[in-house]
This record gives sequence, C-alpha cells and structure tokens, in this order.
Amino acid sequence: MGVLTWILVGLVAGLIAKFIMPGRDPGGIIVTILIGIAGGLVGGFISSRLGYGDVTEFNIPSIIIAVLGSLVLLFLYRMIKRRG
Repeated sequence: MGVLTWILVGLVAGLIAKFIMPGRDPGGIIVTILIGIAGGLVGGFISSRLGYGDVTEFNIPSIIIAVLGSLVLLFLYRMIKRRG
C-alpha cells in the first residue's frame, strides 16, 4: 500500500507544485503530474529513511513532503530543459 499511496499523494503534489510554480513547462500538465508522482516517491522514500515515518496515509504531512520533493524535481527539470 505504501507505493500506491506515494503515487496518489504525488499526483496531488504535482498539481499543487504546478500551482506554486506556474509557468510553461515543456511537457505541460501531464509532465508536471508525472514529476509530482516522482516527487511523492522520492519524498516518501527520503522521509522514511530519515525517520519521519512512512507515507502510508493521505494526510497533510505526506502531502507536504511530496510537494517539497515535487518542487525540487520541477525546478531541476526546468533547469535541464532550459540548457538543452
């Protein structure tokens, strides 16, 4: 259930990250959502390794962790696409 929850939280996180960091992304909203899912997976993995607990529920701390991961990945994605 953990990975499925990370993906669902990541989906919401991707939408929130797009709202926080608006702009034209090379892949549009679909790529932003995929980055959100990846951010949710990365954020959930890192938070569980740092001892903040597993992301096993759809709750506020899980969403915050996923949004932070999504923002970092979205920023990196935009930087890479600008150089390329």
